[in-house]
Amino acid sequence: MLRISKVVFWWFLAGICGTGLILSSFYLFLQPGLPPVGDLRDVKLQIPLRIYSSDNKLIAEFGEKRRTPITIDQVPQLQIDAFLAAEDSRFYQHHGVDPKGLMRAAVELATTGSIQSGGSTITMQVAKNYFLSREQTFIRKFKQILLAIQIENELTKSQILELYLNKIYLGNRAYGIEAAAQVYYGQTDKHLTLPQMAMLAGLPKAPSAYNPLADAQRAMVRRNWILQRMHKLGYITEEQLNSAVMTPLTASYHGPRSQLHAPYVAEMARADVVSKFGDAAYTDGYQVKLTVNSARQEAANQAIHDGLEAYTKRHGYLGPAAHWDIGQTPDQAKLQDRLNGLNTIANLTPAVVLSMTDQAATVLVKDHGLATMPLSSMQWARRYIDQDRRGPEPKKPSDILQDGDVVYVTLAQPTSDGQAANDTSATDGGSVAPPAASLTVDLAQVPKVEGALVALDPHTGAIEALEGGFSFSDSKYNRALLAKRQPGSNFKPFLYLAALENGDSAATIINDAPIVFNDSQLETEWRPENAGGHFNGPTRLRQALYQSRNLVSIRLLRDIGIDKVLSYVKHLGLDTSTLPDNLTLALGSGTLTPMDIARGFAVIANGGYSIQPYLIQSITDGSGKEVYQAPKVVLCDTNCDDLKAQHAGDQTVTIAPRVADARAVYIMHSILHDVITKGTGRRALALNRTDIAGKTGTTNDQRDAWFSGFNYNLSASVWVGFDQPAPLGRGEYGAVAALPVWMEFMKSALKGSPPAVMPEPPGIVTVRIDPETGKRAPPGDKNAMFELFRQNNVPPEESAAAESANQPNNSTNGGGKVLPQQLF
Repeated sequence: MLRISKVVFWWFLAGICGTGLILSSFYLFLQPGLPPVGDLRDVKLQIPLRIYSSDNKLIAEFGEKRRTPITIDQVPQLQIDAFLAAEDSRFYQHHGVDPKGLMRAAVELATTGSIQSGGSTITMQVAKNYFLSREQTFIRKFKQILLAIQIENELTKSQILELYLNKIYLGNRAYGIEAAAQVYYGQTDKHLTLPQMAMLAGLPKAPSAYNPLADAQRAMVRRNWILQRMHKLGYITEEQLNSAVMTPLTASYHGPRSQLHAPYVAEMARADVVSKFGDAAYTDGYQVKLTVNSARQEAANQAIHDGLEAYTKRHGYLGPAAHWDIGQTPDQAKLQDRLNGLNTIANLTPAVVLSMTDQAATVLVKDHGLATMPLSSMQWARRYIDQDRRGPEPKKPSDILQDGDVVYVTLAQPTSDGQAANDTSATDGGSVAPPAASLTVDLAQVPKVEGALVALDPHTGAIEALEGGFSFSDSKYNRALLAKRQPGSNFKPFLYLAALENGDSAATIINDAPIVFNDSQLETEWRPENAGGHFNGPTRLRQALYQSRNLVSIRLLRDIGIDKVLSYVKHLGLDTSTLPDNLTLALGSGTLTPMDIARGFAVIANGGYSIQPYLIQSITDGSGKEVYQAPKVVLCDTNCDDLKAQHAGDQTVTIAPRVADARAVYIMHSILHDVITKGTGRRALALNRTDIAGKTGTTNDQRDAWFSGFNYNLSASVWVGFDQPAPLGRGEYGAVAALPVWMEFMKSALKGSPPAVMPEPPGIVTVRIDPETGKRAPPGDKNAMFELFRQNNVPPEESAAAESANQPNNSTNGGGKVLPQQLF
């Protein structure tokens, strides 16, 4: 026995030494290749790109991983206890590796066929998550153990827990407990209940298998096991345990918590940030603050939606989006599943018609259940024939609908008890009973017409609001930036401003009369007309612009010179590459984007300074360091080249030079104000503001409708038309299709703000003139009116005017300038 004992002893000793030698060999072999654990102190978590409005409302989140890092002191102790109970109850006793935990896991595997509590310590999981791949090999496991020991030697337990709770994957793109709390419960982790905390703690082991959204029953079992472990370990009382295990599941999916719907703006910002930082934009936690104001953006969204819906209702009902065979006994559950496959477009929700009476239809609405659609909400739906014709008004729902029609609706007010229907269960006996206390909906229609709105701070170029179409989910084409369309009369203020700087005045007389051109550049005989076909004869430029007289504009362009006007427009900052070099330029026949037009009107609004529209105000990285700040805009009147030279290479300042004479711009403000008070924009008088000015625009066959307007502090342009140019219909002028959109936006955007008008610059003179001749009025003339002039362009005294008027074969304008006879 002694000899046997000695043999066993030496074999045992040899085994220990051999094991030690092997482990030492592995350590010496692997240790040089292990990553430095100290890097964990400065680890960069993959945090998505987040876009915010100027008033800090989240617009969008871009990135594969949803993560919101938090510090350990922000995590409730019960949440920490839940994770310790589930993953590593001896976390504070071991030094990175827990032999008891490994043995417990082995026993669980042998006795139950599965491991409930896990074999790896939290420290080992940190080592794996931050440094190692997912391959299941002995070498990787040994590396994990070595790293865990090193981590324990260099970091505190609190630091290790913080790294763990911010890194773990918890399903549905949620990384870290804060993101998971938002994904599953729509709130921060510190506001979760005990059962909700236990649910999150059950996810690291198998984020798919124990996911409450994928398998509620397995998730419930896992949650209750963790609660029992917490009670066994003394983390919670028996009363807390009993209450928690009786609590039903409350998890549901919560998408990124956007607070402001502005997808076109968000996409613009995303593309800009990616161009600056590459793919790191999606992972390095950049936070982008935009110039967009949330209230004004919401107003822009609503104005575009309301304007385009109003247009489509004016032109009739195009029919259902689809038709389903629902049978005699509609299965509402199956129909709801089919509705879930349809997109909600902007504020329009899909629904299917189940039954009808003479006064209403019963419909099943996606996500809302049964609802009533009254006849009054359908009376707009006269059958569409073409853009100018509609069928008769429906007398009952069946005049336009059939059972099984898939339509779009807008949600109206609930019925008298204030509750909306959510019951989607099938009715007994197969008949569709009218829903008790149902939601009321209105028949709607997804517009085929599109639109865009751009609002700028005219003094800086900051984009205050932008809408690129009716629905980003339906079409990601940003018309505000990309749609090159004819501006029509919206272009005329730039032409007339050129005229004012060229020596004409608001009192200059030009003949509004028919004219025929035989121009080789126009390829054929051209007979331009005014809208309505009427002509006013000799007309002052002020009147010609606020009444949008085409013939005056054409003669004015010919007088100034096409090349001269194009050069002037380019100087204002507009893209002239798509503008024609013939007389149709006067009628806005070139193509410009809504952003181009908005920028041009901003130059007029701000008094004549060239500004560059911009969207991003600032960018901070994941550590909170500011890595970009929009340059400060400095308006410059004189010696701008010298000022630019002083700031050469300075990324914090942008010089906005004067590009238009302040006196000419001031007179233009006055004329465009007349567009509102007595011209084509009179509808805007309903805003009851004295500080607004603007111009309508309509192209041939009403293919494009525009309105651009401003006060001194805000400028906005609206375009309405089809993506593939087509007539909007008879009567769909800028004042009808675009101006109401602009008005709805400006009503909200300017609410509560005092009047803001351009200060009168030096060198402006007010003179009484004869409105028929544009000349200075003699004393006592009862028909005289006041007109604004630049000081060097004031009409001559009566004697000089009379002498000039006696010159043969010539006529004079209000400023004494001799005009060529052919203009008349």
